Amino acid sequence: QVQLVESGGGLVQAGGSLRISCTFSGGPFSSYAMGWFRQAPGKEREFVAFIGWSGFGDYYQDYADSVKGRFTIYRDNAKNTVYLEMNRLKPEDTDVYHCAGGVRRGGEYEYDYWGQGTQVTVSS
Repeated sequence: QVQLVESGGGLVQAGGSLRISCTFSGGPFSSYAMGWFRQAPGKEREFVAFIGWSGFGDYYQDYADSVKGRFTIYRDNAKNTVYLEMNRLKPEDTDVYHCAGGVRRGGEYEYDYWGQGTQVTVSS
């Protein structure tokens, strides 16, 4: 049974940095594309970052416009872990961050597994 567990969230001042992690267990991690999403209570889930196999011998990343240039997603397949490095944090980045594991079906990625989330709070 696949499980995703996030860690590393916390309180940070605006302008600061934080790295959150997501450990994947119970399945073939390298076969999954991984994404980070964020969602505050009462708000819709928002895409943050994605890392998937390009088919050309490496991974490619994609980011929401709101985090492009500030956040970096990367993975360590030996550790079954995906990371989100967050720099120049802003108060509007405050949210619960969830990781998700997915596969490509019919040209689209579908996320089958989700973590419980880790809280990131950015103070002004």
